[in-house]
Amino acid sequence: MRENATEPESKLLRAWQLAVLRFAVTLDDDDRMHALGVAGEVDRLGSAADDAFHFFRRTTAELCAAISGQGVDQEAVIRRFLAQIDNVRLKRAVEAAIANDRTPPKLVVSRVKPGPDLWRGLAPRRATGT
Repeated sequence: MRENATEPESKLLRAWQLAVLRFAVTLDDDDRMHALGVAGEVDRLGSAADDAFHFFRRTTAELCAAISGQGVDQEAVIRRFLAQIDNVRLKRAVEAAIANDRTPPKLVVSRVKPGPDLWRGLAPRRATGT
């Protein structure tokens, strides 16, 4: 993140990074569009007079393509993005979400239902005369 960024700029940059993280976790098209929208806000913040400034929108499009496995030079794009993240927890979360060896979580094995011999070995109940 920029070292000389003001508080609102820092918050907007963090929101952009979190939007990219959300897309990396879900791989949902709505989250990709949200990340591009936040990138557009950051671009507008960076140059109020120049509408030709598209750095964050272009970077977000490259990142989303790389995360989806469709981009060119995916590893380099992701490495550049990770190098710009200064928050250690956010960086770890992005690394985990983008990990190449995305293994699905293990399914919980259903419990074995007790068999009919559950009460074996216990003395039978005494019937009370009521």
